[in-house]
Amino acid sequence: MPKWMYPVMIAVGSSCYGILSTIIKLAMNAGFTTSEAVTAQYMTGFFLALLLFAAVHRGLPNLKGASALIPAGIFTAATGIVYGKSLVYLPASLAVVLLFQFTWIGMLIDCIARKRLPNRAEVFSLVLLFAGTVLAAGLIGTDLTGIPWQGWAWGMSAALTFSLFVFSNRKAVGGMDLLTRLLVTSFVAVIVISVFQSPEILWNGSLPDGLWTFGLLLGVFGIVLPVALFGLAVPHVGSGLSSILSSAELPVAVTVSVLLLHEPFSGIQLAGIIVILFGMVLPTLSEHRRPARAPVTE
Repeated sequence: MPKWMYPVMIAVGSSCYGILSTIIKLAMNAGFTTSEAVTAQYMTGFFLALLLFAAVHRGLPNLKGASALIPAGIFTAATGIVYGKSLVYLPASLAVVLLFQFTWIGMLIDCIARKRLPNRAEVFSLVLLFAGTVLAAGLIGTDLTGIPWQGWAWGMSAALTFSLFVFSNRKAVGGMDLLTRLLVTSFVAVIVISVFQSPEILWNGSLPDGLWTFGLLLGVFGIVLPVALFGLAVPHVGSGLSSILSSAELPVAVTVSVLLLHEPFSGIQLAGIIVILFGMVLPTLSEHRRPARAPVTE
């Protein structure tokens, strides 16, 4: 596969996450709780992963090395839980901004793990991303004093868990194909979700009452596509650069919230989106000048 495809996969996968806050808000407007929406997301995601695996493979999955995927499953589930909690207290646009802090948190984790300092392109990119975030989210002139502290806490927790999800995907599992990786990761995630969220949606009538439509959308854009794309591309790109590339999430989130939730949009926000896109592309161009990175395997 061409080298340029891996950064594109990261950007597409993160863009999928940008849609989730709006879908969850729409589910809340339809009378469902965030816990029910998140549970439907992970249950549907696992069901879709199982269908994809069964359609392509015959027999049982090869689980050699599957234990390496447990952290990825745990952290993607944890992100869904705490991000859903943040949406109870925050508007969709601000919740995405707090989640967006994974850009610098992910870079910090990568630098600590690899015992290195960020290079000049990465530092400049993070500065641009921070400035673009303030503009794109419409935070200038906005009174944030009325936001409950729980919203800030849950939002930053989502940023941390998402950073750990990206970091946990840094290694390729030898001998395990993409669909098996997706199946294992989504299985671990749905177990965690079933313990801490709302497994009663399986028998209380919420799914046939309309929750299944939100669960299907959330399952595709919140589990199947991003988990598969991150699992395939992060080992080739690295967790630090992947965190920066994942900034594609915010422009998508702002655009979708404007179109579907009718949240306000201004020229300043458009300028912020342009700054974010430039900050996202900058380290990618710098990375392309270096020798190709071999995927890290177990």
